[in-house]
Amino acid sequence: MAITLPHEAMAQIFDAVPSNDLPPVPDYNVCPTVQVHSVTSDGGVRRLRSMRWGLLPKWYKAPTDGPLLINARAETIAEKPAFRAAARERRCLIPASGFYEWTKDADGVRYPWYITRADRAPLVMAGVWQEWQQQDERLATCAVVTTGANDTLGRIHTRMPVVLEPESWPLWLGEAGHGAARLMRAAEEDVLVCHRVDRAVNSNRASGPQLIEPVEE
Repeated sequence: MAITLPHEAMAQIFDAVPSNDLPPVPDYNVCPTVQVHSVTSDGGVRRLRSMRWGLLPKWYKAPTDGPLLINARAETIAEKPAFRAAARERRCLIPASGFYEWTKDADGVRYPWYITRADRAPLVMAGVWQEWQQQDERLATCAVVTTGANDTLGRIHTRMPVVLEPESWPLWLGEAGHGAARLMRAAEEDVLVCHRVDRAVNSNRASGPQLIEPVEE
C-alpha cells in the first residue's frame, strides 16, 4: 500500500490522538510486516497508532511462528481462531492513499496495479488488531479485512479490502453499538479507480512517488 498523508492531517481527519512512534510518511511501498497507521477507539477516545501489518495470534511464540496474516476474510473472520476475538473486540481503521494488486500474463509475469479512491480522499480500510507479547517483546499487530471484489476490481483480483466511509467509522470502531458485520461488503462500483504502474514496485526496496504513476497497459 501507499501512505502519503501527513500525521497531523490523519489525526485531524479521525479526531484521534497521535502516538509519538508513527511510521514515517510519505511511503509509497508499504510492505507486509512493516509498521502502518491505524485508528483505535477506547472509551470513545480515538488514537492514531503504529501497528505491524501482519496480525500475530497470542499463541505464536515468535513473529515467524506461523502463516503471515496480513488479511482476514470477512466470510470467515467470526470463526477463525486467529481473528474471531479481534473481530468482536478489537476493530480498527487502517488509512492509506491506495494499495497495490497484481495480475499475471500467460508467462507468469506479474504486473502491478494501483487502486485508490476516485474522489482522492483517504482510503480507509476495515482492520482488526491484536497485542502480541512473548517475554520482553511486545507488538501491536493488525490485519486488513477483505471481501469479494466488486466488478471494478474483479478484473484484477478476486478479493478487495473492506472500504469504510466516514459515516461507518463509529460503528466499525464499536462507538455506535452493534452491527459492524453488515459493513463487511464490497465498495460501490464508483468508489475506487485503478491503473497500471511500473513493475519497479515488485521490489520491496523500491520507493518514491513514481511508483504510483500510471504506465501504459
